[in-house]
Amino acid sequence: MKELFKKLSYKYRKSSTLNKIIYLNIGVFIIISIFESFAFITQTNIQYYLEKLFLPADTNKLTSRPWSFLTYMFLHNNIFHLLFNMMWLYFAGNIFLLKLTQKNLLESYILGGICGGLLFIISYNYIPNLSIYKINAKALGSSAGVLAIVIASATSSPNYNIKLPLIGLVKLRTIAIICVLLDIISIPKGNAGGHIAHLGGALFGYLYVKQLKYNKKTNIISELFSRITQLFSKKNKLYKVHKRPKSDYAFNKEKYEKEKSIDIILEKISKSGYESLNKYEKDKLFKSSKK
Repeated sequence: MKELFKKLSYKYRKSSTLNKIIYLNIGVFIIISIFESFAFITQTNIQYYLEKLFLPADTNKLTSRPWSFLTYMFLHNNIFHLLFNMMWLYFAGNIFLLKLTQKNLLESYILGGICGGLLFIISYNYIPNLSIYKINAKALGSSAGVLAIVIASATSSPNYNIKLPLIGLVKLRTIAIICVLLDIISIPKGNAGGHIAHLGGALFGYLYVKQLKYNKKTNIISELFSRITQLFSKKNKLYKVHKRPKSDYAFNKEKYEKEKSIDIILEKISKSGYESLNKYEKDKLFKSSKK
């Protein structure tokens, strides 16, 4: 068991940010499911403790569990809820990384989930049809963070073609628009809070990429997120190695050549799909997404 734990721990540390988010969601689901099984056998009320991890709509409850803004986006109702979200995350995450970075992905997932949670709370406190249910209303699931990544992917690569069975090639922006419309028309048909949270994540994903495009020199959201994560960083800055910088001309020329070659590959994907790439092009695209 100890050896298995070491292997899993090593694989987790070496994996990409996208895979880490997926592994974390699956791991949390498995651990909670095991505890629920033991609770059932021992007739223990575990729901009391789980409730403290859900995001409550009632602001009085929220003040006593502020961590729920983060914990709620790693919890799922059942295995189908988990699988659906993780499949969407894997699909959209890989497209996201064609033009954006691993750091951008983490920011979109976490901050998209938080924005979804905020819209969920606001809606239950200010919309009359929902406020009567706010005492017992709670949110859980990674959907808001996942949809933030879906919409961010569609905003950065709107013409990316997806091959769907029986339909053929469909642009990513079309799929994104359909997802948002489905959430909007589903609000009065059940799980209103969940659909509203999805829209909060979607709005963040769209604004996040737009902010990246119009503020190329200073990414306000990334700066804020970096300051928060630095509080928990264990890296020792005394051992930081400083490489000799290249000349401006050499650096800009090399950067231009790399970006030009990636743009050619992306253009090929938008016209003929990912499968049209050869092994060299796929490797180059993969290495570019890691940076």
